[in-house]
Amino acid sequence: MAKRHHVLPGFNLSLGYTILYLSLIVLIPLGAAFLKTTELSFAEFWTTVTAPRVLASYKLTFGASLIGAFINAIFGLLTAWVLVRYTFPGKRLVDALVDLPFALPTAVAGIALTAIYAGNGWIGSLLEPYGIKVAFTPLGVVVALTFIGLPFVVRTVQPVLEDLEAETEEAAASLGANRWQTFRKVILPAIWPALLTGFALAFARAVGEYGSVIFIAGNMPMVSEITPLIIITKLEQYDYTGATAIAVVMLVISFILLLAINGLQWWSSQRNAKSAE
Repeated sequence: MAKRHHVLPGFNLSLGYTILYLSLIVLIPLGAAFLKTTELSFAEFWTTVTAPRVLASYKLTFGASLIGAFINAIFGLLTAWVLVRYTFPGKRLVDALVDLPFALPTAVAGIALTAIYAGNGWIGSLLEPYGIKVAFTPLGVVVALTFIGLPFVVRTVQPVLEDLEAETEEAAASLGANRWQTFRKVILPAIWPALLTGFALAFARAVGEYGSVIFIAGNMPMVSEITPLIIITKLEQYDYTGATAIAVVMLVISFILLLAINGLQWWSSQRNAKSAE
């Protein structure tokens, strides 16, 4: 048999380069963070990562990230649906605007959101008479994290919707299914893995966000202070072990949540495969 020709180097060489690259970019820095944390005793580590101010920042960071990811999962799906299923004037402009959070520097995004949602801003001035304050509150953090996470859901779901033929919806309707039944039994199972992936990416992006949040959050301890800001503060105070200890806790919690999301995605794909059989 003729030997297969590969454009890229063989498996062993490609795998070696892959492992080397991942080690330099991911594994070694993460390993260094864990190694630096070992300089603390367990009592010191526990005191650092469970301080009331730090616990409040965990609650805000992960809570706001989950809320933002949920919002993006709903409205990101709706946005992707409109871009795929409908033709309208300015469609290309709307499609390009989805990627704006990718291209816009996070600090610029934070300043712009603060200016818009502040008490004297365009939107903030309309909300303030109703007692709704966005800027310099935890709600502002949710707004910023929702802003930067939208493209992940849209760009993950959009290709799947493009591959999903509209005829499947028409077939379901012809068999007597209403719109909700068509969405729940035909569309959602097909896009569910992609939707979960977009949700996980949006959540992971939000957990580590810093630039777009610090301007709109107000950074009030125990109220609107995010964990990345506490890490930066400790680094500025030359408390490197304290900063790495908090970073390790965030890393572990993020890994656990992402593992749970990936497990749910795997379970869903297996269930759909069995249903198809």
